[in-house]
Amino acid sequence: MTNNDTMLMVEDDPAAVRIAMHAFTKSGVDKQRIKIAKDGQEAIELLFGDSQSGNLTPRLILLDLKLPKINGLEVLKRVREEPRTKNIPVIILTNSDEEVDVVKGYNLGANSYLKKPVDFNQLIEILEQLGLMPK
Repeated sequence: MTNNDTMLMVEDDPAAVRIAMHAFTKSGVDKQRIKIAKDGQEAIELLFGDSQSGNLTPRLILLDLKLPKINGLEVLKRVREEPRTKNIPVIILTNSDEEVDVVKGYNLGANSYLKKPVDFNQLIEILEQLGLMPK
């Protein structure tokens, strides 16, 4: 498995992670290819940490906005600032329906913005059509 075969899900809600993992497993995705970060700081460490724990270059990032430690918008900003990660598709998955969050997310370079609860089976179909699902 190469680094680019992975997907990073940044989500602090264990129930949302369980639902997503079930949907991904059901669609045939090896759950070893899905990395989970429970907060923004952990996501930053996975993406940009030292050579042993960081430098993950996933095929896709699923990003919650309302995260402990470092919020999702800050994670997105950092992803877009780095040449190695700036072109990774980022899909925001959040409970927030505040227009300011939508605008900020798109202004920072999010590829899509989906309101929770997300129908993960529908999300998987979209990702497969776009060729973004790790196989």
